[in-house]
Amino acid sequence: MIKILADSGCDLEAEQAQALGITVVPFNIRFDDEEYLDGVNLSHEQFFEKLIENTRLPQTSQINEFTFAEKFASLTADGSSVIAITLSSKLSGTYSSAVRAAKKFAGKVYVVDSLNACLGERILLDYCIRLVKEGKLTAAEIAGELSAKRGKIQLLAVLDTLKYLRKGGRISAVAAVAGEMLSIKPVISVVNGEVKLVGKAVGSKKGNNLLNQHVNNCGGIDFSMPYVLGYSGLSDKFLHKYIADSQNLWKGSVEELPYYLIGSTIGTHVGPNAIAVAFFSKG
Repeated sequence: MIKILADSGCDLEAEQAQALGITVVPFNIRFDDEEYLDGVNLSHEQFFEKLIENTRLPQTSQINEFTFAEKFASLTADGSSVIAITLSSKLSGTYSSAVRAAKKFAGKVYVVDSLNACLGERILLDYCIRLVKEGKLTAAEIAGELSAKRGKIQLLAVLDTLKYLRKGGRISAVAAVAGEMLSIKPVISVVNGEVKLVGKAVGSKKGNNLLNQHVNNCGGIDFSMPYVLGYSGLSDKFLHKYIADSQNLWKGSVEELPYYLIGSTIGTHVGPNAIAVAFFSKG
């Protein structure tokens, strides 16, 4: 049997993971003196409630080697193999922790660096689930396939505010204030495993158009592979407006568009009312 493990950077909450039969190892999130387990005793909705209420950004701790070793021992006890998918190694030391733990289970545990986060990690996980269900490949072969395909994953998001990028030190206070006054909507992406600012637009409509432009520049969406949309905050109204305004991307290709509430890994930096899309590119 092949079992799948992922860290909570994939934005899969506890109930969803249980339904899929996936083991999710949560990050620790600290708001001042209160500590939580991501997606376990702090839902994504509760996370955004706290993010909006607090003046300071929360702190996230990487998952340590000991935690992974415990999970790997439990999952392999019946002779099963494990595929572990982690948040980008360029965003967290969690991948390294998983690799060190996996060395104690040689030939049983295969760790894959998603080189992504959030919805990007999520669709690599979805692809892994598909391959395991098909039952045609070994765990080692699936890990190799995931590593080969991860470079085609595109994660793009339009932010409603620059405030959280400023709080996280990713842009200056002056640039943030100027941007807010001009209603600038930044577009971010995960490029080579790191979060990058890839464009700016004035107003939500132009921000959505810029997002679609980047989708097309990637060569378009491969609808034979997993894809997903997402939103941050306490309302999905901006996402539904984007879907309605972007019919040309989906019409005739798919019957439904899966979407999820973005979690803490990227949510900390984008803040509420962001919209995102993750897909495997054709190009």
